Amino acid sequence: MGNAKELRFRDDGTFTIVQFTDIHWQDGGELDLQSRAAMELVLDAEQPDFVMFTGDVIYTGMHADGSSTCIDPKQAFREAVAAVEQRGVPWGIVFGNHDTENDITREELMDEVLQHAYALAEPGPQEIHGTGNYVLPVLGAANDQAAALLYCLDSGAYSILPSVPGYDWIQHDQVQWYLEKSREWKARLQDGVLPAIAFFHIPLPEYQEAWDKEICYGEKNEGVCAAQTQAGFFSALLAQGDVTATFCGHDHTNDYWGELYGIRLYYGRATGYNTYGKEGFPRGARVIRLTENERNVDSWLCLVDGTTIRAQAEHRPMIG
Repeated sequence: MGNAKELRFRDDGTFTIVQFTDIHWQDGGELDLQSRAAMELVLDAEQPDFVMFTGDVIYTGMHADGSSTCIDPKQAFREAVAAVEQRGVPWGIVFGNHDTENDITREELMDEVLQHAYALAEPGPQEIHGTGNYVLPVLGAANDQAAALLYCLDSGAYSILPSVPGYDWIQHDQVQWYLEKSREWKARLQDGVLPAIAFFHIPLPEYQEAWDKEICYGEKNEGVCAAQTQAGFFSALLAQGDVTATFCGHDHTNDYWGELYGIRLYYGRATGYNTYGKEGFPRGARVIRLTENERNVDSWLCLVDGTTIRAQAEHRPMIG
């Protein structure tokens, strides 16, 4: 592996990402150790160039009696990412709604992230919403020019507007940040657009729209738990034309993907055992493969039962 702080396409033109999501690590108990074993299996099977944690790496909620589920969030986080860190695989993270519910702030958790030798995450601009809005270039195999971009955004936790119940959303200033970054990268290129993908935790409502309107692939076993309102992130992606696919977590028993207006919307596959799942829906990870000079992504699932699912079941929308 070259520089731990540098991402680069392989000589064969590929770049492979493993997406771990919703690990919900708490205290290193038996269920957490199952989550680690799941991650180790996937890492050994797929040998990725990069790992992306799409939120809820740790679970800092409360027990029914008001006590903390996660006594030492920083230690829990170290244990949760250890399988990746010990293998020397570069990794990034976007936070979820459960990472910083109690006993730790996003800033404190990001400080812990930055202690790790192979972490490429960045705190991002302080003046906008969220901690961990950043973009990572993937360099070409044969030169030091960026050949693809990975946008990482903090989709927040819970709505701070009393009139809006439920989850938070990617805010206007984050959308502006994305637009500025996208324009900066476009300005560096004389001949077009760098292919890009985006990661965040909470799905966009367009995930439901894709399921309702388009042919999708994979399972939808629960509702799309998007925020009740949005600040136009998806339409900003459409306007810029660089992001070809987005990847989220949050809904543990959804793993489908579909394409809406030319952008692919992917769920990860839930990785953690210390949280709800579904019988007959084994834990695992989504694998993402980028190819240099190509806009399309390739993606499949790697499951803990040893199977790889390259062609997920087709779902056709209801007509009429």
